[in-house]
Amino acid sequence: MAVTVRAARRDDLPHLVEWNAAMAWETEAKALDRGVLARGVAAVFDEPRRGFYLVAEQAGAPVACLLVTYEWSDWRAGDFWWIQSVYVVAQARRGGVFRALYAEVSRRAREAGAVGLRLYVETENRRAQSTYADLGMQRCHYFMYEQALGGE
Repeated sequence: MAVTVRAARRDDLPHLVEWNAAMAWETEAKALDRGVLARGVAAVFDEPRRGFYLVAEQAGAPVACLLVTYEWSDWRAGDFWWIQSVYVVAQARRGGVFRALYAEVSRRAREAGAVGLRLYVETENRRAQSTYADLGMQRCHYFMYEQALGGE
């Protein structure tokens, strides 16, 4: 089935919240607070400097999304675009939906002069890792560390 990709709109907010919650549960068994999540998703629309969402559709129905955020690289004097919050509904998986989303992110990034694309993936998620490698992405040599600062 053909996939079309478009910029997300505010009326996509219910899908974006639902899909983010589903992704967190499926990948980390983490139940997100829907109120906090809704505020977080809306904040992307409120402040475009935070990034943007894309939505993929099949037969006019939304079936997937991803978020792009920006990281300034002083080494390269440009932005890396981070692909985050990727979710494809179960019935649309393995049908080229993420590939279409990725192609659109790549096109937009090139047009905007971004220096590269990045994403992170769960260490156990071999299927996603294979998909990203098939798209030409390479595994980096960095480990990711984090420290939560309240709220969790």
